[in-house]
Amino acid sequence: MRPRFANRRCKRPGLRCGHLAIAALVGLIAAGSSAGAADRRSERPLESIATRPAGDPIMAIVSLRNQLITVYDATGWILRAPVSSGQRERETPAGIFSVIQKDADHHSNLYDDAFMPHMQRLTWSGIALHGGPLPGYPASHGCVRMPLDFAERLFDLTQMGLRVIVAPTDLAPVEIAHPALLLSKPDGSALAAARTAEADEAGRKADQARLAAGKAFREATQAMVPVRAAENLTLRTDAQLAAAETALGSAISAEAKEQAEREKGHALAKLADLQVQLAAAEADLQPKLDALTAAREAATAAETAQAAAIEAARQVARESEPISVLISRKTQRLYVRQNFEPIFESPVTILDADRPIGTHIFTAVERRNGESDMRWNVVSLDGGRLPAAVVEPQSRVGGLHGRDVAPVLSEPVSAKSALDRIVIPHDVMDRIAGIAPRSSLIITDEAPSSETGKGTDFIVVLSGEPQGGLKIRRRNSGPEAEFRDDFTRDRLPVWRSPYARPYSTW
Repeated sequence: MRPRFANRRCKRPGLRCGHLAIAALVGLIAAGSSAGAADRRSERPLESIATRPAGDPIMAIVSLRNQLITVYDATGWILRAPVSSGQRERETPAGIFSVIQKDADHHSNLYDDAFMPHMQRLTWSGIALHGGPLPGYPASHGCVRMPLDFAERLFDLTQMGLRVIVAPTDLAPVEIAHPALLLSKPDGSALAAARTAEADEAGRKADQARLAAGKAFREATQAMVPVRAAENLTLRTDAQLAAAETALGSAISAEAKEQAEREKGHALAKLADLQVQLAAAEADLQPKLDALTAAREAATAAETAQAAAIEAARQVARESEPISVLISRKTQRLYVRQNFEPIFESPVTILDADRPIGTHIFTAVERRNGESDMRWNVVSLDGGRLPAAVVEPQSRVGGLHGRDVAPVLSEPVSAKSALDRIVIPHDVMDRIAGIAPRSSLIITDEAPSSETGKGTDFIVVLSGEPQGGLKIRRRNSGPEAEFRDDFTRDRLPVWRSPYARPYSTW
């Protein structure tokens, strides 16, 4: 028997509600599976070259499109790993950077002291490479997160000044030769070694001179003791003689006069002996004082020579360091930096200056065929636009692009065309110290970024690309500035409704 309150018309709405509940459950399961798949994609194993010995890294290229970092030595790529760059409105800026600070145990001062292991800073305002969570899509506040083991490995391999290119697409350097590329200077390693040896020898001599001066000082101090003793006794005897003479003058009785005469005689005899002792002590002291003076002068001269040798070694070392040259079409100027310090800048002529020239970074890779012949490569940034022959891979909602797309080789034709348009005055060329390996020449439409400053190499940001990761950061001028870090609160998963946009972040 059917209950009286049962209504046939009510069955369908209930059935629809049940269907919706089942659909929601299925959607949640599918979302979980999708998240698991994304996690599996983010767990893609690290890649490295094992078929040849890897050299020192000279460049790292971060592909924002493919969420991938590739590290290159003089021969080719040696390390590759997935990354997580800046999320929407906090994007990692595309451009040219370099490592300006390293901290293996860095903690965020903005996000609850979050651990940012093996941090390698790219800007003083807070863009950096570091280890962190990789959800499989851009998720940071502007930094480039890397797998933790990869971040540690890279940290151990790199040195200050490593060039880091953040590219909208996935690019790779290509070898280039052009007569306008700056000439190498002779390999200064032998000279640097000689100067270092000279500085070491000067330091050894300075140490010996200081030891000799110390010994001479101790000997002079010991010789001074009998002199001081004789002088003190002479002063005391002089006082006794004066007292005897006073007593003699005031004596009335014969007995008193006789006593005063005896005391005066004793004082005179003692004074004569002391004068002989003092003269002998002074005669013994004087050569030691002369030796002390000579030893101190020798120590001063040795220390001066040591300082000069150290400075000469430092100068040779500085001159052998890579230099960076930037030519900006926007400012029509050439800038030179070395060891993160500005050297000079000068006007430069760019032919057909109203026409864009692009952004190209030429890197001196290694010497070959003699000291003045340098092998160069180039990476050309095109503001994120892919060459016509490259097809954009499919991407899922949220911005994760395919990571298995091969890097796009830079087009040397456009780079050579850019070099053809640059006219550098001869006197400016003469002022450029010469090129050592890892030196670079940047030709760009952009002006030097405002991030370029104290303690940085040249920083060039592509103005046509999102710069959210820079816009949210306060501009800081140098190494003493506070690091406003990246570390978004997405360490726990984002739960999604199957019918709507994400509604909560834990």
